[in-house]
Amino acid sequence: MKPRSLVFDLFGDYLRYRGGVVRLRSLVALMDCFDVPESTVRVVAARMRKEGWLESRREGRETVYVLTDASWRLLDEGRERIFGRAPGPWDGRWHMVIYSVPESDRALREQLRKKLSWLGFGMLSASVWISPHDRIAEVRESFADQSSVRIDALHARSEGAETDRDMAARSWDLAALDKEYGELLDRYRPRLAGYRAGRPLGRDALVERMRLVHDYRLFPFRDPDLPPELLPEGWAGRVAHETFLEAHGLLRAEAEAYVNEVLGRVD
Repeated sequence: MKPRSLVFDLFGDYLRYRGGVVRLRSLVALMDCFDVPESTVRVVAARMRKEGWLESRREGRETVYVLTDASWRLLDEGRERIFGRAPGPWDGRWHMVIYSVPESDRALREQLRKKLSWLGFGMLSASVWISPHDRIAEVRESFADQSSVRIDALHARSEGAETDRDMAARSWDLAALDKEYGELLDRYRPRLAGYRAGRPLGRDALVERMRLVHDYRLFPFRDPDLPPELLPEGWAGRVAHETFLEAHGLLRAEAEAYVNEVLGRVD
């Protein structure tokens, strides 16, 4: 787990519910749980401030870091993608984005592709991305200030269920994703009994819960949350999501109590 990701995860699961504010020495104490030295924490926090994810202020001789509006939006969006699932049955419509970005703007094109993946779109062909969920407004909003990005949108139905499944198989590597979900289940499902019994405790619970989030949170970048009729038989993704939610909830009390203990001890 990289220090920068750890800071984001601490804010996302704990510090945001305490006002999105943390003293530097408190952050150092929390990061010590993951064997990250103080010097590294200072460098990471300063870099995140420079990048616009954190603001800092002085309170006496102490430095205090505060989430920026951009960070709040990122954490809200990330939480929705990680913890949420599309409600209701699929209406059979595909939502298609066809984009155009100048060749000279390769970095912007890559940024657009990452955003599309994060929102659950899959690449059907070059510059053509599809999703069974209508998130085109989010795509447009993300690049509204980029005049060089042209986005055309279509809402359409295919010729039938067989074509739908074929389009899904071409747009996402579902077999590889299903295999990785299975590996996640093999790792965490055997631990549920211990979690239900209230183990681990304190610091170990915080570390375990952070590891769980770290191991699961990259799946939404690749999992489009497809409706059941588009998924392979025996799809492990739904069970993996339910296992993640249960484990995350079972570890919550001990992990949060330890965070409160650290913050109270340091502050």
